[in-house]
Amino acid sequence: MQRLGELEASVMDVLWNSAEPLRVRQVLEAINQHRALAYTTVMTVLDNLHRKEWVVREMENRAYHYRAATTREEATAQSLRELLDASDDRESVLLHFARSVTEEESDILRKALRRKPGKR
Repeated sequence: MQRLGELEASVMDVLWNSAEPLRVRQVLEAINQHRALAYTTVMTVLDNLHRKEWVVREMENRAYHYRAATTREEATAQSLRELLDASDDRESVLLHFARSVTEEESDILRKALRRKPGKR
């Protein structure tokens, strides 16, 4: 997955915060509560996000309905994975990260690592 620009991130926030797929107009209305954008701008951003596989869309009543392809948490984890994969020294990156986590985050990681693979 490619990194998101500022406007793409705003659109994704709207989709991640919605329980159902949204039309371009619904995304526009949500975003325009904080800034003024044109319908065509939001439509172009959604088309780009679809091309980048951040969103999926389905035609319904002659209009596309968009939803996030993954959860915010899955997308964040994928971004972390890509950053780690880009490093020549993964061990060092992981050690620096481990030193930066809170005690609560450390407990969460310990519990997750003790679980058997495939279990949630």
